[in-house]
Amino acid sequence: NLPQNIKFSPTTPFAFTEQGVAMFSSVLNSDKAIDVNISIMRVFVALRQHLTDYSNLKEHIAQLEKEMNIKFKDIHQALNYLLQKDKVQIEQHNRVDKPGKLTHLRRMKLTMANGLPRFDLSLG
Repeated sequence: NLPQNIKFSPTTPFAFTEQGVAMFSSVLNSDKAIDVNISIMRVFVALRQHLTDYSNLKEHIAQLEKEMNIKFKDIHQALNYLLQKDKVQIEQHNRVDKPGKLTHLRRMKLTMANGLPRFDLSLG
């Protein structure tokens, strides 16, 4: 369903469909027409191959993006863990004993339990 001004245009088209090229070759029987037809059909085959490759590439990129998102999440968790660890150590180092209270930590041991950090503290 082409618009009215294009449907009856005086200019000739510059593009054909694959089926249009096949029908056109059945009308023309010269050697040159057959060679041109074969060349055009090869272009359509190459175009279809590139589209398939693009589709495969798109799927591959989507898979890589998914993997990178998982790795980025792991890196983000590790950085947060390290930042929290440093923050706790700085807080413990800056803590001052107040009379009558055991607030100063002498030693802090950091271990991992079930994939999560665990702090073992000993008061001094």
